Amino acid sequence: MMPVSMVGRAGELAELDRAWSTVVTSRRPALTVAVITGAAGVGKSLLVAAALEAFAPRPAVVLSGAARVHSPAPYDWLAAVLTGRDTSRLDLPRDALAWLAQQPTAPRERYPPGTLLRLAVRVVRLLVAAGPAVLVVEDLHALDPASLNLVGELATAGDLPALLVVASRPAEDAVAPDLAVRALARLCGVRGAVRQHLGPLLPAEVAEVLTQVYADPRPSGRLVRAVWQRTGGNPYALTELLAAHAGRGPEALLRPPPVPRPPRVVPQRPVDAELTGREIEVLGCLVAGMSNKQAARALGISVRTVTVHVSNLLRKTGSASRTEAAIWAVRRRLPVSAPADG
Repeated sequence: MMPVSMVGRAGELAELDRAWSTVVTSRRPALTVAVITGAAGVGKSLLVAAALEAFAPRPAVVLSGAARVHSPAPYDWLAAVLTGRDTSRLDLPRDALAWLAQQPTAPRERYPPGTLLRLAVRVVRLLVAAGPAVLVVEDLHALDPASLNLVGELATAGDLPALLVVASRPAEDAVAPDLAVRALARLCGVRGAVRQHLGPLLPAEVAEVLTQVYADPRPSGRLVRAVWQRTGGNPYALTELLAAHAGRGPEALLRPPPVPRPPRVVPQRPVDAELTGREIEVLGCLVAGMSNKQAARALGISVRTVTVHVSNLLRKTGSASRTEAAIWAVRRRLPVSAPADG
């Protein structure tokens, strides 16, 4: 099966290649940002992969990471980057590195959020070294708040010899739309940033795909229209449709799709939760990325009391982790704010 998502993307590939050339030929270390947005299945990841494959010269370093959709944790992007990588020579505190890498042996207590962010940026700088490097951020729309902060900091690190490529669904589809809007605005606001939005394939591009798949130089207009309407021009849906009819002629694509099975009913999480005043204060600390110890110090209560409140918050909001609870608060625009961590 041909890479359907590459049809109609020649302009985007050329633009990413020019961005890479800017990094490579710059006299001084400089970072370039490329932001790729589009709906699910439109081919963002395949576009990035194709661009990476075509880059010349080859990147000296490629750091790639994505969100953990089912159990997000702080610095998921960096933890994914560090997975399977030798970090023994990095000049960083071992406990901080273990925490950023989400190692099971990491200490329970961690550094203050600001310090941890600076350490995370330093990790990336050490891994990039002299470059040139490509930093790939997949699924920004699903990233945890700490990762979004890190990506924003990297985007403004003008002396980093790297191309930062970020792929995301539109902000309205994000886990935390407000955070995604701010992150995308920060990235697109960087001087010289490349901005690409991938839309569905046009009917003429669907015809090109059919021509290549079926070796038919002239697919009928009726067939093209039917396939385009059936898939909405979405490359992933088109690939699935072609795969389902593999081995049969193109006219098979005109047959009605099979009746789908009834969807599996998934219990919904509670939309609202009755939180006490103290729970809202603790929730504000979670949004700020504080540990239980830091929240206890900021609120003037014991760590044990904070632990109880966090447990109640997870139960009431239907969250599986502290990060999910924080995202739950952000998505509902709750008036939460963290007291100063003295």
